Amino acid sequence: MIKKSLFVWVSFIFCVSTFSLNVIAETKSSIVILGDSLSAAYGMKKEQGWVAIANKHYRNKNLPYHIINASISGETTAGGLARLPKLLNNKNIELVIVELGGNDGLRGFPPRLMKNNLLQMIKLADEKNTPIALMKIKIPPNYGPQYTQLFTNTFEQVAETTNTSLLPFFIENIATNPELMQNDKIHPNIKAQPLMADIMIKEINKLITNHAS
Repeated sequence: MIKKSLFVWVSFIFCVSTFSLNVIAETKSSIVILGDSLSAAYGMKKEQGWVAIANKHYRNKNLPYHIINASISGETTAGGLARLPKLLNNKNIELVIVELGGNDGLRGFPPRLMKNNLLQMIKLADEKNTPIALMKIKIPPNYGPQYTQLFTNTFEQVAETTNTSLLPFFIENIATNPELMQNDKIHPNIKAQPLMADIMIKEINKLITNHAS
């Protein structure tokens, strides 16, 4: 009889605990990072990337935010546009941050195509009443100053036209430090990830505050 009562009591505690965890998870706001290899922890384990580090920060601070990492290595703005509608169907989305364009530039795609993709992404988010922000992306001057300038200006034009928040390129200072870059000189290494997390946490917090006011 005692064993049976103990089993019932333990089962009750387990059910209550599970319910509590589910409630906590459902009350957290999701921040979607729609990015490429810079946010996909390229060349390392997922838990070593900046997104995982930022999520650990929010957990340790008991803050009601969780970053959904929707980043894929090699992703372009066209790929991000194709995947965005499904992402916007997720519940409790507080914010979408688009960190895309680098692969468009490295492949020499026309900036006007990238611009159109970014505009469509913003339109899709607006239709769902979901705040969206862009990150300004910079590329090496491999294709000459004219293309590089057109590429960089695209992000400013889109942000200004749509009144969308524009984040600074989060590895601009990191990319110039060889000790923080992988051998390919394109992707930040493990040492750089906490620095990237710090940068993005500050930017995310500012965006959340601005949208709340």
